[in-house]
Amino acid sequence: MSRSLIPRLVLLAALATMPLSPWAAPAPAAAMQTVCTITVNSPDEKEALRRHLPESKYRFVELVERGRPDWLASSCRAGISCDVLVISGHYDGGNEFFSDQLEVQEHLPVDELERVSCSGSCPGLFSRLKEVYLFGCNTLNPQPQSSASSDIVRSLVREGLAPKQAQRELLSLAAAHGESSRDRMRQIFKGVPVIYGFSSTAPLGPIAASTLERYLRGSGDREIARGHPSGRLLGYFAPFSMAATQGMTDEDPHLQARHDMCQFADDRRPPAEKLGFVHQLLQRHTAEARLYIDRIRRLTSLLDERARQQPAVARELAAIAGDAAARERFLEDARVAEPPTARIRLLDVARDLGWLTEDRRWEELALMLGELLSRREVGVPEIGLACSLNAQGDLDGAFNRRVVPGSVADDVPHAAVRACLGSAEGRARLLQALQSVDESDVAMAQAYLRHRPITDEAELRSVVAGIAGMAPGDAQVRALESLGRHYLSDSEALDMLTDLFAMTPSWEVQNAIAGVLIRADRHALGRTRLLLTLLEKRRSPADGGSMVDALILRLQTP
Repeated sequence: MSRSLIPRLVLLAALATMPLSPWAAPAPAAAMQTVCTITVNSPDEKEALRRHLPESKYRFVELVERGRPDWLASSCRAGISCDVLVISGHYDGGNEFFSDQLEVQEHLPVDELERVSCSGSCPGLFSRLKEVYLFGCNTLNPQPQSSASSDIVRSLVREGLAPKQAQRELLSLAAAHGESSRDRMRQIFKGVPVIYGFSSTAPLGPIAASTLERYLRGSGDREIARGHPSGRLLGYFAPFSMAATQGMTDEDPHLQARHDMCQFADDRRPPAEKLGFVHQLLQRHTAEARLYIDRIRRLTSLLDERARQQPAVARELAAIAGDAAARERFLEDARVAEPPTARIRLLDVARDLGWLTEDRRWEELALMLGELLSRREVGVPEIGLACSLNAQGDLDGAFNRRVVPGSVADDVPHAAVRACLGSAEGRARLLQALQSVDESDVAMAQAYLRHRPITDEAELRSVVAGIAGMAPGDAQVRALESLGRHYLSDSEALDMLTDLFAMTPSWEVQNAIAGVLIRADRHALGRTRLLLTLLEKRRSPADGGSMVDALILRLQTP
């Protein structure tokens, strides 16, 4: 070594051991992490995290602004960028996070998460996410959500695939198109290293919070916002089926499915471009278009007459309407689709795309309802379907033909479907069934009355008299519960129910009567007589919490 270098090395070594001067630049501090929370139900999980993550390192930002419907868009405009995202709310398994608190109006549609993920109008909110916590049931459930799997297989077979090949194709399509909650979340949170959620039932907020507390007391924040799944956290939540996955990457074999999803969700794309993509979908397997049918419906339902007259939109709609091959495949599939609710969605889309006129759509629906009435068994779903379809009375009179005694249609469930479709004979039979000793018949009448309540006062009085004459038991309780959806103001009917309360040996019947009377017209009630009857004749256990207690409290309140 050169002698001339020695003094300089000694000097550098000495400087290295000297304390820094007051004006020397300090080492850079760790960057502040932003924990974004979307709290549409209880804040328990958020507060547990807030208590254990030091304020010097973590900044909490609640994205929900109560009373403001565009709160997520507001967060985008504010330029918020999240390192950690915590979503707390009940999850319906496919469409939204919601609250079980009646006073809370805020909810989080999954479509809105897709919009934020896909649109350049909100580039920063999720761009640097390291972790996402989804505190809701089935948020990472791997099972396909589609209830029409067997029908889609039949559609593929009709298009020429062998049954086993069709089943494999369905599984491939379901995986590729985000048909499970887990796949959908992976598409939304593309590039996020860790997504926590639940493959089945999630713990309630307080339980989830206490589990988080135990985990954080042992680990502190060592594993938070690091972008690596925590075995310790998964271990603490193991009894609740917590799972972890990662967002899609550019190497993911199903990345094309995210691109397809963004064709619908990206709010920068004009409606004409989206319709052009819909046309491309309709030229693929009909089964593939079926997986997107709800997205297509949402798009076409937003196209009012003014939007449809825009030149670019009109051109795309005309191209779709003129595609005879796609139309034939689509309608062939629609006419045999199961369940009936799926057929209705397909027929609605066919109308919106110009493949069916409104009158032709009603003809198709009438054919479907005729098939439904010819089935050996119908139940509550079919009753609800028929009543919903005929909510405006468009099909009244279409099914008034005489029922052959002893035929398949000669029972209460079929009569309920006919009643929904405007049959006077069906309605009369349903009102009689409401007083039946057979609880299953009463249940069918109850399903019908949810959609077609009794509005005639004399008819309602007659039904009350019939129910009051029933033998005490489950059928009478169910019949009374059906009355609970009605607003009784007839004093004669109310007196009959008060007398029944006094005479019945069943506290379940009494409780059901109280459920009817608590919704009745207060001015028509004989308040003094009713209160004395409730206090003197009640048979239910006097431990509080029953509908009888609630009615007594209401009557005692001025």
